[in-house]
Amino acid sequence: MSILFSRIAYLSSAYTIEQGYVLTEGDTISYVGPDDPRTDANRALGAVQEISGVGRLLMPGLYNIHTHIPMTLLRGYAEGLSLAEWLNTKVFPFEALITPEMALPASELAIAEMLRFGVVGFTDMYNFTRERAEAVRTSGIKANLSYGPVAFDPEQRYDTMPHKAEVESLVHSYHNSCNGRLKLDIFVHSEYLSNPHIVRAVGIQACELGVNTHIHLSETESEHEEAKLRRGGLTPTEYFDSLDFFTQPCTAAHAVWTEPEDWRIMAARGVTVAHNPCSNAKLGSGIAPLAGMLAAGVKVGLGTDSVASNNNHNMFKELYTAALLAKVRELDASVVGPEDVLRMATIQGAQSQGRERAGMLEAGAAADLVLLDVSGPWMYPVHEQLNNLVYATQGSDVLMTMVDGEILYSHGEWKTIDLERAVSGVSKAAQDIVAAL
Repeated sequence: MSILFSRIAYLSSAYTIEQGYVLTEGDTISYVGPDDPRTDANRALGAVQEISGVGRLLMPGLYNIHTHIPMTLLRGYAEGLSLAEWLNTKVFPFEALITPEMALPASELAIAEMLRFGVVGFTDMYNFTRERAEAVRTSGIKANLSYGPVAFDPEQRYDTMPHKAEVESLVHSYHNSCNGRLKLDIFVHSEYLSNPHIVRAVGIQACELGVNTHIHLSETESEHEEAKLRRGGLTPTEYFDSLDFFTQPCTAAHAVWTEPEDWRIMAARGVTVAHNPCSNAKLGSGIAPLAGMLAAGVKVGLGTDSVASNNNHNMFKELYTAALLAKVRELDASVVGPEDVLRMATIQGAQSQGRERAGMLEAGAAADLVLLDVSGPWMYPVHEQLNNLVYATQGSDVLMTMVDGEILYSHGEWKTIDLERAVSGVSKAAQDIVAAL
């Protein structure tokens, strides 16, 4: 069925707020403009569901490009710790007890949360790929799921690890499945949980399989500086580049402590930084040099990271925080405006996943849309709706989330996810793990 949003304010592909009509037919936006398409004699429309635009705003769906969805099990578990202590004393022991049966409801709950906050696609780094893929398949959301090696041994060879064959199997089973909604990437966790052989070998495998890569990069000052000591003065970015890791499109999470030469490399190689302002702040990792990266031509998207280091997947909070922290870091209120962070959360995120006709609201693009309630008291007066969209909108203002023309969340109802079952499964699993620690 076609869906017509009538007399509605919408965020155009030029990042201006316009007024008019938006029509979706199947999985595609077929019309955007000031006139009612039903009056066009040359347009043959069948049954049309009309949605009134009074008090509402339509925008492209959001892309959350750095997550760890089974870590929903750890929400609120490890608090007030630095990254290294958080990982080694809390996260790794907890994760060792997660089973595939636990990972499935945790993934479903994370996806339900993202749909509630207007996310139409996410980029995930974790294990339990078959369970994550099943949650993506049944929910209807878009995702790039990465799987790869974690190596504590500096002499570990990728050829001797089961991950290499498993990556190949997963790519053949899932890559571009679900009508292209589901894609497979390969990850190298980080510079400090890998070694040169693994980095180079994964880069080669990504080229052979034609898939993207995903890494953690320069998240903390100690990680960045200790890598330089280990790698003959090379920063983590220079180190990965020296091993030809950036040949395939790469999503690099955090980049908090990157330097101008790193930005030059990332811009030249087409690396997309997944900026995680809330997670970086919560773990005390620092404020990423967002304004500098953007000025250097680096592609940047937004991510929440896991709910263990953020506590939610509310992308509207990330929009707000990204804009504010950039101004704090530069002591300059003029840097990183609303259009910058909206671009990061929409088209830049979509393109980082290899989705070229997504993340924009224009005819011919994927019908991935979010309907917002803009009638709340915090949304008035309207001097400039674009400012309100970033600085005043709440995640709870999302009324509807549509992916490929299918409404997956609407007015408190999830169409494809049994929320009660997911909540019950996650609650029991978390209790069982804590009891076993």
